[in-house]
Amino acid sequence: MNIAPRFNLERKDIAGDPLKNLIIIVRADPIICGHSTEARNLAEAAKDAGYENVHIVSYPIDILENSGLPLKPLDSIQPYTRGIQVDRPNEVGGYKVLDGRLSYAISGHIVDLLHRFSGRTALMDLYLVPHGQMAMNAVQSFAQTDIFRDVLTIGEAVGSDITNVVKNAVHENCFGAAQLVLSNYLDHDIPVAVSQYTKDLILEAGRDVDSALGTNFEQRLTEKVGISFPAINTIDYTSLDDRAGEVEEVLNTRNLTRDGYVLFLSRLARAKGVDDLIHAYRGSELYQQQKLVICGNGPANEDLQQLAGDDPWIVIYNDVSDREKGALMHGCFAYTLPSKPCVEFVETFGIAIAEKMLAGGLGPVITTRTGGIPEATGGQCLEHEAGDIDGLKYQLNVAASMSLEDRADLSRRAREYAMQFDKQQVLEKLTRSSLSLTAA
Repeated sequence: MNIAPRFNLERKDIAGDPLKNLIIIVRADPIICGHSTEARNLAEAAKDAGYENVHIVSYPIDILENSGLPLKPLDSIQPYTRGIQVDRPNEVGGYKVLDGRLSYAISGHIVDLLHRFSGRTALMDLYLVPHGQMAMNAVQSFAQTDIFRDVLTIGEAVGSDITNVVKNAVHENCFGAAQLVLSNYLDHDIPVAVSQYTKDLILEAGRDVDSALGTNFEQRLTEKVGISFPAINTIDYTSLDDRAGEVEEVLNTRNLTRDGYVLFLSRLARAKGVDDLIHAYRGSELYQQQKLVICGNGPANEDLQQLAGDDPWIVIYNDVSDREKGALMHGCFAYTLPSKPCVEFVETFGIAIAEKMLAGGLGPVITTRTGGIPEATGGQCLEHEAGDIDGLKYQLNVAASMSLEDRADLSRRAREYAMQFDKQQVLEKLTRSSLSLTAA
């Protein structure tokens, strides 16, 4: 006997009873990733909006520690807001199961949560691979029963889903793998991309698969995929204007002074352009006038340590806490993210840039137009060509010559632009029925 699904994957109108529950699947803290912060912010927005149950489902700490992913020190992570539950289910299956033990554990845990919850649930996954499959496996399991669960599925495609997984699959002529990702993406009620740039990458991938397999992904993706910028807890940053004592405390702890350092704060990877920054800084007017402070961790850490050497004007911190981040951004002379496109990564938004713009202070953002960065900055920054060390050096010198009035004006305009990324606005737009139909 065929049992009809108790949910509709193709529905266009998602209006109904108010959402009561939120489940987010994500690589959560302690991983150094803007999307782990985004998940936290969306969870907090849901609590503020009155959701009854809010769960972030992620991976066991020991799995993360052995993964090779860049991690924050565990003791530096701020606690989640009361009422937000972070679940880390253990693997299901023994050693004979070569792969997928965590995927089954997470999907099964979501099934358990859905059995416990009443009312409408939003189930969101950040990173389609593998979280999209985990989410849809859980929801589709109810199609084989007579148990009704009203679940709104939201799939957020981030850059690495396309630039790493789908593009590599296409490059290796593994079109079936690419089709699996795109099909899973479209199975969600609301598929969204973190920027228009990311959506354009998705459409390009759809064209490639269509050309090889005779499918119609490009058209379906064009019609259904919306844009949802990453959610930021704006008050954490805008309130720094009134927390001068806290800022000074953080700077003193790091032996820094307000307006006395150029800041890089992001993951330490080749695509972030930190090597370019070190070379440009050493050739700029700011060298030996302002410290260069590099904050983060990642696969390029050892190479950058060697490049910096024993230069007393360059310091690298691998242990910056969430509490320190905003204060360091607020107090810097300039914030730099010289991101450049690489095979393994392209910046598809630039969450750290938007956070710096919200943090205020007098330091301008110096960055490139790589990927989705222009959507994060709105042009309220100093720009140079990606990979152009001389161009970066020039903009460092421009920052050195700016008047206090010009710096303050640019900072004000940058914050005004970035306020659109407020977590509450993002969550509200994300769960509105029209979102999946309105993006170009």
